[in-house]
Amino acid sequence: MVGSVGALKYLAKLGEVVPSVPKPARRPDLKYRLTFTFAAVAIYYAMASTVVYPLTAGAGPQLPALMQVVFAATTGTLAQLGIGPIVTAGLIIQVLVGGRLIELDLSNPEDRKLFTQAEKGLALIIAAVEAVGFALAYRLNPYVTASVALQFFTGALILMMLDEAIQKGYGIGSGISLFILAGVARTILWDLFAPVTVTITTPEGSTVSQYYGVIPYIVSSSLGGRLDLGRLIYGYVPGYLVGGETALLPSLTGAIATVLLLVVVVYLQGMRINIPVTIQRAPGIRGRVPLNFLYVSNIPILLFGIIVSDVLLIRNMVEAYLPQHRWLAESLNSALLYLTPPRGLLGVYYDPVRALVYAAVLMGAAVLLGLLWVEVGGLSPAQQAENLIRSGISVPGMRSNPKALEAVLARYVYPLAILSSLVVASLAVVADVFLVFGGGIGLLLASGIIQQLYTALTYEQALEMYPTLRKFIGE
Repeated sequence: MVGSVGALKYLAKLGEVVPSVPKPARRPDLKYRLTFTFAAVAIYYAMASTVVYPLTAGAGPQLPALMQVVFAATTGTLAQLGIGPIVTAGLIIQVLVGGRLIELDLSNPEDRKLFTQAEKGLALIIAAVEAVGFALAYRLNPYVTASVALQFFTGALILMMLDEAIQKGYGIGSGISLFILAGVARTILWDLFAPVTVTITTPEGSTVSQYYGVIPYIVSSSLGGRLDLGRLIYGYVPGYLVGGETALLPSLTGAIATVLLLVVVVYLQGMRINIPVTIQRAPGIRGRVPLNFLYVSNIPILLFGIIVSDVLLIRNMVEAYLPQHRWLAESLNSALLYLTPPRGLLGVYYDPVRALVYAAVLMGAAVLLGLLWVEVGGLSPAQQAENLIRSGISVPGMRSNPKALEAVLARYVYPLAILSSLVVASLAVVADVFLVFGGGIGLLLASGIIQQLYTALTYEQALEMYPTLRKFIGE
């Protein structure tokens, strides 16, 4: 344990290299915080639209759609790494602390500071490794590769600093949540309304142009009498390539599926499983403790995305530095084939085995990772029982016994963890099959983040209107 804490201290020292944003002496007013929040989102959009030198837009291997959504990443831009290093570092440290591999008391300010600084230090290391790994995928000369890697790393560093500034009170919410929401919203709006045209080389050798956004395409093609059912239903247009590979365009099927899936996601977000409880100080009073139906939220898919990202990085490094071991690169490519989904209905039709294997792997991994997160993320029956007893709550007909309460909670927690993991994985699979704009996990994340932001804004607005409330809540 001592050695583990010592390693954490080394990471914390490395974290001090990142320029730290000072906490504001006084809490900024709501107008300032909203302005800062919008400015941070604008900076993120600018980074996600700025292709690093000397790359060109759409060149090189494309990131899996899941990674682009979960990590708010955009291929070949300053946001190539997105929030991946921050999220990955946070989850790794959380797993180590939650699994008692490192003994930290997060209620202690010193331990909490060590946790935060170590997270920043590990994020720096991950950002450096990922920057090099993704830069190698472009097969450029060593000096240009180093330049591209440095630009990727700088982009990740800027996002880390923006996230810290928002969390310290300059903005609202968290930078991670804002960037994910911004990325999902950008994807949905772009797929729906993008007025830009794409040039397509037909099999006959001629070139045609189509609007990228599904709504401009439908309007212009309807007026011209050239509606393509293949585009509307499947998003497929022969000759449309991105990065040298066949790609799909936004479709009407995707637009309809996006609306329907959004309704399902909002409904699932609101579902609760209520556990009857009594208050120890008032035995006659009974109440309910609600557990979210999506108990582990999107964490299993997030962890799966990190695993896929790591396999992708290793593949890039093997191809760049170990060309003599071609078998290893081919094995990793085969693994990636089944760790990433076939896109669209046509992809499932032409490669059903890949679709079934991917769905089975994703669902199996989601269940295992969901159960792992329950144990290390503070969601286990034992941890929940401890929290309830500390709050003076027990189950009717039972004494205030942690073991008895844990046994009752286990009947709810583990089935919920398994079921919610399967539901979230199913949303991801359905979104990939029907080309949902922003992806199923993106919609799940976005709806939850919007709810959090609405709650935070309501809270801040109440404090602005009634300043005396600050005294009651200790601000």
